[in-house]
Amino acid sequence: MEISSFSLIVPDYDAGIAFFCDTLGFELIADEPQGRKRWIEVRARGATTSVVLARANGPEQEAMIGQQGGGRVWLFLKTDDFARDHARLLARGIIFEEDPRDEPYGRVAVFRDPFGNRWDLLQKAS
Repeated sequence: MEISSFSLIVPDYDAGIAFFCDTLGFELIADEPQGRKRWIEVRARGATTSVVLARANGPEQEAMIGQQGGGRVWLFLKTDDFARDHARLLARGIIFEEDPRDEPYGRVAVFRDPFGNRWDLLQKAS
């Protein structure tokens, strides 16, 4: 078994697509109307796991935008070239919470997406 996809609550479908596709460089693999909602699926190039963008429906879900990880880093964006991707994300407006640091498991820096979710940009140690 493997995780094929997971959902992420966003305030607006198009804002989610803009962040994942324009900023992170993911590919849009599905954008299907379903009445009042859309099935939006994005995926990092070369990855098998996708992210389903779910537009918040009502105040309870709106309150969860950016809070699905309980304030912790919970999304991990793996790279094979930290310096390249760190510079690319900075150029695209990503604000990192810290300078890159080296840990036993690899090089890492934390950033927040426009919705408040905390991410690691991570290059694993070889």
